[in-house]
Amino acid sequence: MSESEPWICPTCGAQHAPAAQPPAVCVICADERQWVPPTGQRWTTAAELAASGMRTEVREVEPGLLGIGVDPQLGVGHRGLLVRTAAGNVLWDPPGFLDDAAIAAIRAAGGLRAVSASHPHMYGAIVQCSRVFDAEIVLPVADEGWLMRPDRAVRRWSGSEPLLPGVTLVQCGGHFPGSSVLHWADGADGAGVLCVGDTLFVTPDERRVTFAWSAPNRLPLPARAVRGIVDALEPYAYDRIHGGWWDPVLRHDAKAIVERSARRYVEVLEGDI
Repeated sequence: MSESEPWICPTCGAQHAPAAQPPAVCVICADERQWVPPTGQRWTTAAELAASGMRTEVREVEPGLLGIGVDPQLGVGHRGLLVRTAAGNVLWDPPGFLDDAAIAAIRAAGGLRAVSASHPHMYGAIVQCSRVFDAEIVLPVADEGWLMRPDRAVRRWSGSEPLLPGVTLVQCGGHFPGSSVLHWADGADGAGVLCVGDTLFVTPDERRVTFAWSAPNRLPLPARAVRGIVDALEPYAYDRIHGGWWDPVLRHDAKAIVERSARRYVEVLEGDI
């Protein structure tokens, strides 16, 4: 292991600071919102993953939006989204592994102005992306301390943050205090898109969304946090939601569905079943 190569936790996909030896434990996975395998903490590197056959997949999700996924699955299995604009590009929720093919695809799409993420489980290769493309890392103040590979390119924000014309980060809280979404005003043919990671989840029937404090550990989100998410999103127009994975996608009427789903979620928490 070279001291210049970051350690990767294969359970969450986060890159940790280069060192001769890996940390004793991934603190992201030790937190109750994630998990450490019953067999104990494991570590790997990008070189080991590439040698094992891991590859990235890049495909158009909709005009102006590229998805970057990893096969086989790494960490929580999410895929990143590259939002393309005339003023530059933003990479949202980067996966924990980027190969030369993914880097070439990002270059061909115009490179990166900034890289950000919905929450710490999806920080992935965020520092690697920043260094390769000389891009700013934009993360919320509320989640400071969760980036396991600190870097000088990090800029902190809170509340809402306009990154580029038509691209705004919105802090919603819930899963993490800084859990956020990316609002892309020009997406969905100008009707507006939210890229949400798992700040909220599109359900398999693509007719509702739901919420969780911890998805793997089946811990619900309190009613006040769900209401806070809806309140944070209220000022924004959006018709479509892309979550942290290729599917499912909430394709139409997303804002009304979020508000209706939140009301029903709170009713169930309060015993109205």
